[in-house]
Amino acid sequence: MTVISVTKDYDTLTLTLVAEFDAPIEQVWRLWADPRQLERWWGPPSHPATVERHDLTPGGEVTYFMTGPEGNTSRAWWRITSVDPPKYLEFVDGFADQQGRPITNDWTATVQVQLAEHEGGTRMNMRSIYGSREHMERVDRMGAFEVLRLTVGQMDGLLTGHHPPG
Repeated sequence: MTVISVTKDYDTLTLTLVAEFDAPIEQVWRLWADPRQLERWWGPPSHPATVERHDLTPGGEVTYFMTGPEGNTSRAWWRITSVDPPKYLEFVDGFADQQGRPITNDWTATVQVQLAEHEGGTRMNMRSIYGSREHMERVDRMGAFEVLRLTVGQMDGLLTGHHPPG
């Protein structure tokens, strides 16, 4: 499997996912930078994503919704805080209402994605930083940490061409 580790650290309020891919760094970066590629892996297999807005520049936004098996949708957004293609992306991640407006009274997390060449391929370190222990525990209870493992696990299929067309 692509995902090497998922580490929860409640003392530092962080979740760190490490994944390795047998693909060049530029190819892994495209999975983040191309909204049609992002749709094919961001979200668990049972809840595919549809990207509505995709601007990976500082101050830019990514907005999307996920559709469940019963047709129900959940919306979310990213606010891009830093980007250094093809090696680094940082964004604030939050939920949105059904009209796509950010829910401002809900918790957000800062996500840092670092890509580096590693043993002929690419290593990705994805670190989520939570504002409080309560928020991190809530996300963990929702099952989001295990869902993240499944979500990132889909990247390998896209990189090797063994992923269903989207």
